[in-house]
Order: sequence, then structure tokens, then C-alpha cells
Amino acid sequence: MDDKEALRVGAAVRRRRRSLGLTLAAVADRSGLSVPFLSQVENERARPSARSLERVADALETTTAALHAAADSARTVDVVRADAGGGPGVRRVARGGHQLHAKEYTGELDTGREYQHRNDEVMYIADGSVEVEAEGRAYRLERGDTLYLSGGVRHRWRATEPGTRILVVAVAEHIDATFDTRR
Repeated sequence: MDDKEALRVGAAVRRRRRSLGLTLAAVADRSGLSVPFLSQVENERARPSARSLERVADALETTTAALHAAADSARTVDVVRADAGGGPGVRRVARGGHQLHAKEYTGELDTGREYQHRNDEVMYIADGSVEVEAEGRAYRLERGDTLYLSGGVRHRWRATEPGTRILVVAVAEHIDATFDTRR
């Protein structure tokens, strides 16, 4: 990892600290590092050493690997070709541990299962039609329609015609994108 990418771990540190409801002062007390240094790390103005990052991770009740996985890459460009593999009817359209997950579903899919994700997601109907049940209401979506689901919404869906193509983009599960009104 080069210097610029190492600096991007600050956003992951900030998200984790906020998800735990901790102040910089509390993390400083737990880690033995100074508040100004931690602030510089979070604002990507300082690069923590491996040992400092371990102390921060311990203070945040996580691991350095988890912080790196949740880090924002400064320069990620990744092309996923149309013929890239995947399961039957499912293809990842974005790879890696990024802030967003994106998958394309093709065909008459009906898993029969209910989903509930921690973070927000968007469903775009590229072709065909879909029936969605969300929070007890039924929606019929056609080509070009978009459905937004906030985190925590229970839902299930099924494609209703051959050749249906659905793009689902969601905030990754390792990201805490929930909004706490107490902060």
C-alpha cells in the first residue's frame, strides 16, 4: 500500500469511532495517542505507523485488517467485463471491499426469501419487470424504474418475465451508514 492509500484509512477510523459513539478524547484515552494526532489521522493529514494503527484499532474494538478493509481507496479504477463470472443469474458489477456493493440479476429470479440490510440500497430495472414487497406494500416495477430502500426495510422481490435485468447497488455491510439522531 502506498502513502496515499495508507492515508485513506482515516475515514474508516472516523466511521468506526462514530459508530461506537466515541469522542476523539475517548479514543485518545483508550489508545494512549493524542487527540491532535487522532484528528490528523481522521482528516488524512497524518499517516499512522503500524503500531499506532494497532492501538487505534484496539481502542475502537476492531482490527487493523478491518480498518484497512473499510478504508477508502484514493485511486480505485476497476473494470468488470460483461462476461465476468458469477452464480447463475447473478453477476458482481463491482469487486472488492468498497463502500458500495453492486450486483446484476438476470432472468426469472425468485429466491422466495426476505431480505433486510443494514444500509441503504437502490434497485434499478434495466429490462423486464419485477414485483417487490417492502414493509407490507407491493410494488410493480418496469424497465427504467428505480426503487430506493432505506436501511432496515424488510423486502422480497421476484422477476416476472424472462430476460429481466436488475441492478442492485447498496452501501456495503462493513460501512456504518446508519443515522443516529442523538449525535
